[in-house]
Amino acid sequence: MKSISLICYLLPLALVFCTGSQAATTVIKAGHVLDVASGKWQKDQLIFIDDERITDIQPASSVIPDKVTIIDLSGQYILPGLMDMHTHLMSYLDKDFYAGLFQSPHRAVIGGVVNAEKTLRAGFTAVRDVGSSDYMDVALRNSINAGEVPGPRIAAAGPALGITGGHCDDNALNHSFKSKADGVADGPWAVREMVRKNVKYGVDLIKFCATGGVFSKGTKVGMRQYTLEEMKAIVDEAHTHGKIVAAHAHGTEGIKFAIQAGVDSIEHASFLDKETIMLAKNMGTSFSMDIYNTEYTLSKGAENGVPEENINKERQVGERQRESFTMAVQAGAKMVFGSDAAIYPHGDNAKQFSRMVKFGMTPLQAIQAATINSAELLNWQNDMGSISKGKFADIVAVSSDPLKDIAVLESVDFVMKGGIVYKD
Repeated sequence: MKSISLICYLLPLALVFCTGSQAATTVIKAGHVLDVASGKWQKDQLIFIDDERITDIQPASSVIPDKVTIIDLSGQYILPGLMDMHTHLMSYLDKDFYAGLFQSPHRAVIGGVVNAEKTLRAGFTAVRDVGSSDYMDVALRNSINAGEVPGPRIAAAGPALGITGGHCDDNALNHSFKSKADGVADGPWAVREMVRKNVKYGVDLIKFCATGGVFSKGTKVGMRQYTLEEMKAIVDEAHTHGKIVAAHAHGTEGIKFAIQAGVDSIEHASFLDKETIMLAKNMGTSFSMDIYNTEYTLSKGAENGVPEENINKERQVGERQRESFTMAVQAGAKMVFGSDAAIYPHGDNAKQFSRMVKFGMTPLQAIQAATINSAELLNWQNDMGSISKGKFADIVAVSSDPLKDIAVLESVDFVMKGGIVYKD
């Protein structure tokens, strides 16, 4: 296996990876290991790791073989690696809202490398990147998988599908520039063609915009965009190719249409009602609701150059979205963790946990949203989502019990992904 006796860091201007002696097996002395399904702590355990995976979990009294690497986390609380189902890792290295109009897209990829490392060191060992132009997220995923740069496991969506002039189009410039986003497609056959193109270039899922959004120019947040026929065509084509589908949807009608079309998750889900929540439960649809970033947008948006039009839309959405979140939790809807990192700084993903608890979840439910629920949404449950024999050794540790104070997850002490330590 790769050595985990050293810590991997991404240093400014240079990528430094771990090298050194190799051990056949690594053993973590774990003080408390969370069973995320039951919410019970298993005390004083030994976690055995070979290569990328957990090979066994035994009581601390068990014999530890010779010639193993030992990591002592006997005073720590151990959880499976966290998962964020709504990120945008590609980002320009500038907080200015219009940076993308003036900086090279190549710099956005460099920003993605920086953000991926920040996200991993924050304890998020897997993410969905739900919308990236020019298949930049696919390239970053491939580079991480090849061991060239550090970062979380990425499920990449590539260019998000959207209508002409909609939330997923590029509306910032006037008509003389003829600007158009990569994923724009209108009509049932055009959207099928776009799905096929995304599949051709290696995406893991399909994302489309069912309604307007907060951070686009000229769209109304609650207004439906695609027709039901178009949404059904997107979902049918994606599922035919074995890809899950995420729908950006704020408004009630757009949410209902997307659920009826068969999407796997609704992103944002700001304007829910009881009927829509029951529809989602009946269809097995997950909600991914980013209820922290309102605070950041309203406090830092103007400073970062966000236009007043967009800040006003956030004022319309924020409180209502949190009410919808509470309704969905109380109704027992399927919920996953989705931060919309990029709207606020990457690496701060875990700040959402405390808001999830504040607006209706127990700490365990919030952790489950970011572990077993997210793994099931991605169909990755056989490989991650819990600390179990046979699964990837994606592990985080904190200094105190997150079931008593969920905010401790905002500053994890230890991060391992695939048997390699990235933070200690």
